Amino acid sequence: MTQDTKLSLREVTASTVRTICRLEVMEHQKGFVAPNSVSIAQAYFCEEAWFRAIYHEDTPVGFLMLHEEPEKGQYYLWRFMIDKEHQGKGYGKEALQLLVDRIKGMPNATGLTLSCVPSADGPEDFYKKLDFSFTGEIDAGEKVYRLDF
Repeated sequence: MTQDTKLSLREVTASTVRTICRLEVMEHQKGFVAPNSVSIAQAYFCEEAWFRAIYHEDTPVGFLMLHEEPEKGQYYLWRFMIDKEHQGKGYGKEALQLLVDRIKGMPNATGLTLSCVPSADGPEDFYKKLDFSFTGEIDAGEKVYRLDF
């Protein structure tokens, strides 16, 4: 990742939704995250959901979705993916930093929580490198991690 990287989090609109829904992870990663179409549909039925497309300049490269409960200070990374064509470029790390910066400005924010399926091919090492710590909790078979602010 270079200093001139231009990553942003943008709303998914009627004109971009099909493009965002076509983003996908590598074949061996598909068991770790739902397709973006499913995430977007779920978000419309959950008022606590906040979702954005991840763009590098004007190219969509990923998607993320939070479950937010500011009154309780709870911020949960519900979905996170970088398209298979854009992995390994530092976009995941940078997108999470943009998200953390946003959450730090939210009411009662003390950290970001997420969960993931334990697997040798899973995202655990990625999150550990970004200072997420295993809480010791298992939720529906997924290990819960937290980044404290």
